[in-house]
Amino acid sequence: MRFAVFLPNFGPFGDPAKLVELALDAERAGWDGFFIWDHIQLDGAETGPIVDPWVALSAVAAATSRLRIGTMITPVARRRPWKLARETTTLDHVSDGRLTLGVGLGYPPEDEFGTFGEETDDRIRAAKLDEGLAILDGLWRGEELDFSGDHFEVRGATFLPQPVQQPRIPVWCGGWWPNPRPFRRAARWDGVAPELVGGATPTPANVAEIAAAVAAHGADLETFDIAINGYSGDDVAQVTGSTDEYRDAGATWWMERIDTDRLFSFDQTQQRVHAGPPDGGQGDSTTTKKGSP
Repeated sequence: MRFAVFLPNFGPFGDPAKLVELALDAERAGWDGFFIWDHIQLDGAETGPIVDPWVALSAVAAATSRLRIGTMITPVARRRPWKLARETTTLDHVSDGRLTLGVGLGYPPEDEFGTFGEETDDRIRAAKLDEGLAILDGLWRGEELDFSGDHFEVRGATFLPQPVQQPRIPVWCGGWWPNPRPFRRAARWDGVAPELVGGATPTPANVAEIAAAVAAHGADLETFDIAINGYSGDDVAQVTGSTDEYRDAGATWWMERIDTDRLFSFDQTQQRVHAGPPDGGQGDSTTTKKGSP
């Protein structure tokens, strides 16, 4: 199992210089990954400043050499897939092949989409997500792409260079368990980043169920990542199982969650990062699960 820091792109972390500082601390302390939320608009007094995660991750990539980095998750429905293809490929090169792309519908839709007059319907955003992923995969191949869908169209586009990672940048799909559709989608890609309906951390028993579900839909568990975000350490009331139990259930990444309910200050988060991952940082940060892209 590998261990990552998983934190918002707003509030105390809405400053790219602070994120770079935390990423450097994480690399020195033995963490394997550094993942940032991808919100553009949130309603609430605690939100504070919001940083663009893609620009911030470019700075993180340039400052670090070992951490796997990524967004968790990017709502593809509010992006132009061809623009996202350029951004992800560029960041994959800046990081020398350390990017993982986390994708999903985006939440809350009223803030992330409705504020700007965009579609909030889950089914339409899911269709845009699937079409967007198909376009990303096609453009990453560096071959001429023609695509015609209900929401997006591409005519004869060829994007070079290809990403450093082949056959593609790893894609992890977010989803609320036990809703079935996100997990059928995830099985077609490289990993899943699940939460329970409402956002709670899955238990080890849930992880075993998720692993069985994606395997039933064609995922190869030898190469497929299951990334669980949650709280470890002293937050006993929040812990749903030991990291060893999660590993035994099939999880390949533990993502130490920082949010408005826990350590929502730069200083407290820095202390947690300095303490290092639960296992002392024995993972390999330069790859996803053995055999993955």
